[in-house]
Amino acid sequence: MKNIYVCSLLLLTIVMAACTSNNNAGSRALTPEQERLMRINMIDSTLLNGAINLDSLAGDKLGSISADAWMLIDDSTGCIISERNANELRNMASITKMMTCLLAIENGQMGDTIEISSDVYVAKDSRVKLGDKYTMRNLIDEMMLISDNDAAYALAKHLGGDTLKFCDMMNEKAAYLGMTNTHFANPNGLPNANNYSTASDLVRLSRYCMRDSLFAEIVGTVEKDVFLTDGRHIPCRNTNALLSTYEGCFGIKTGFTRQAGNCLASVAKRDDITLYLVLLNSRSMSSRFTESAILLDYGFNVMKTYRQNN
Repeated sequence: MKNIYVCSLLLLTIVMAACTSNNNAGSRALTPEQERLMRINMIDSTLLNGAINLDSLAGDKLGSISADAWMLIDDSTGCIISERNANELRNMASITKMMTCLLAIENGQMGDTIEISSDVYVAKDSRVKLGDKYTMRNLIDEMMLISDNDAAYALAKHLGGDTLKFCDMMNEKAAYLGMTNTHFANPNGLPNANNYSTASDLVRLSRYCMRDSLFAEIVGTVEKDVFLTDGRHIPCRNTNALLSTYEGCFGIKTGFTRQAGNCLASVAKRDDITLYLVLLNSRSMSSRFTESAILLDYGFNVMKTYRQNN
C-alpha cells in the first residue's frame, strides 16, 4: 500500500514547510484551513497507471455516457479514476450555488433576517416571493435544496451589498482555492457567457466545501420544511435524486440550463472509500443521475481492486 500515500505525503511535507516560522526552526501543526487546502490540492493522475486493468472493470456502460465532461476522483489519494474534457471550459448552471453557499457560511450570520426585495426578485425558477423574509440559514436551505435562483440573489445582496461585489468575492475565493479556469458572473448559474468553470475546478470546490460540516449537512438533507420569519413554511425536497437512490451518496448539487445541459456534483462513501464526481452537460435530467451512478460504481470497483492488489 506504499504507493497509495506518496502524493499525500509529498504535499503534507510542502504544506508543513510553508508553516515553518521565519523565527523558529520547528514547524507548527496544520490549521484546519491549511488541512483543507492540502486535501484539495491532492490530484494524482498516475497512481493507477499499470496497477490494475481498468478496461476489465469499465464494462460497456462507460462508453454510453452522454455527458460532455466529467472528473471522478478518490478523495483519500486524489487519484483521478476517470475523466473526460475535465479541464475544458463549460457552463456550470446551478452548481454555481455551491460557491454562494460556501461564502454565506463563511461570511454571514445564520440568524440574520433577509427580505426578498424588488432588486433580487426576478420570479424565475423561484419559490421565494416579493416581501418574504427568511433567516439566512433557511434561505440557504431553500437555495441549495430546490435550487432557488432568487434566494441566491438575495443572499448575494445581503453579503456583498450588491451582486457585482458578491461576484468579486466569489472570484477571489476561486483564486484562493486554485480554481484557475473558473469565473463567476452571478450567484446562481443563470445563463451568462462569463460564468464558467471546468469539471476539474468544480471537483476542487466540491472537496473544499464538503469539509465544512454545515455545508455538508445542508446538501445532504433530503427534504425539509423551510420556514419564513412569519411562521409560514415551504416544503422543500432536494433536487439531487442520488441522495435517495444511490447507496452512500451524501451530496452535493444539481444544475440545469439549456447552455449547460444537465449537471451534477456528487459525493459518495462506501467501505471507507469516498469518491467525488462532477458531471457536466448530460443529455437529460434523468441521465445525469444514471450516468453519475455508473461512474461512481466504476470508481468504487476500481479503488477496491487497487487496494486488494496493492
